[in-house]
Parts: sequence; C-alpha cells; structure tokens
Amino acid sequence: MANESNSKRPAILILGAPGSGKGTQGKALGMVPRFFHCACGDVFRSLDTRTELGKKFVEYSSKGQLVPDELTIQLWEAQIENWKEGNVYFPETDILILDGIPRNVKQAEILSDYIEVHHIFHLSCPDRSELARRMQKRALRENRIDDASETVIEDRIRTYEAETKPILEFYPDAIRTDIDATQQPIKVMHDIISKIVSLPFYEEMNKVSI
Repeated sequence: MANESNSKRPAILILGAPGSGKGTQGKALGMVPRFFHCACGDVFRSLDTRTELGKKFVEYSSKGQLVPDELTIQLWEAQIENWKEGNVYFPETDILILDGIPRNVKQAEILSDYIEVHHIFHLSCPDRSELARRMQKRALRENRIDDASETVIEDRIRTYEAETKPILEFYPDAIRTDIDATQQPIKVMHDIISKIVSLPFYEEMNKVSI
C-alpha cells in the first residue's frame, strides 16, 4: 500500500449522476496518450474469478448482494496492478481517469491510500427529467429494456444523490470544476481538456518522457 503522496498514482475523477455523460467523457479521454480510463465496470468485467479476490466477489454477486467497499477497492487495486504488469497502464506517465469509482465517501477514503486526486470534474445536470431521458434512450439503444423503466431510473438517481454525490464534499472545492453536462459532448470535452492542460501537476507530468 502506498502511503507517500509522491508514490500515489495521479488521478482525475469524473463525477456525475447517471446519464450525465461521465462514461462518454472518460472513454474519450482514455483514447488520448498519457491518460488511462478506468471505470468500475471495467474492473469487474476484467475480474479473474479463479483468484481468491475473484471468489470473494462471486460470493456477493451470485447472491445479488452489494460488494463491500473494502473488497471493491481491493479488486480495483488488483486490476490496476494487472494492467501495469501487462504494460497497458504506466503509472509513471499515465493519469488515471476514474469514473464510477469511488461510489461513496467510504471508498474515497480507502482510495486515498492508493491515488492522489489532482482534480474532480463534476458533470452537473440539475434537470433530472433530462437525466431520465438520456438514461432511457441509452437503455433502449443497448437493448436493456428493464433499465428503461421509470422506476429503475428514479431509483438510480436517488442512489446517486444519497451515496455518490456526497463525495464532492469529501474533496476540497479548490480541486473541483463544475461543468454543464447538458452541453454537446464535444463542448463538455473541450471544457475538461482546457482545464486539465492548465493544471500545474499536468504541466509537471508533461515533462516526463514517455
């Protein structure tokens, strides 16, 4: 476990309610050299269920239970190490772009042992009806009919408000940028990149040769 700030992995968080477009922005940034996109779903999809951690995950997922916060971060750390050993992710030069993790304040607290969060982009969309419209459209496009129901959508938004949004209070306001998520995706991306290239830590990392 890393305890010195200079040995922690540099990271940027993208936070926002379901439908705000954080996954879209994270994937797009991950296509840019020196950025490595890691979504919570990627961790679970890449999981080797034959390992000890993988078996623990199956114990919960097979019963439809939520994976405990401590185990979630252990799974995340193990997968990050796998990507590192596989020469997919290079912590000396790559900036982690996290979306979907941390999911709550407890996870943010545990993650602080592993990463140094240099900035947070909060994709803000106060119009909950717009979020619902986006989520329904995406669910239908991906043929996930059950996820298109109003009940499921409302529950996901409530869960975000109760569990994930408080993360914004965990980190200092000075490292947060609020972005209007109702803009066109390309404009949201422009706002994100414009801020990143002005951050001192990015300028410092940019001096490191790949």
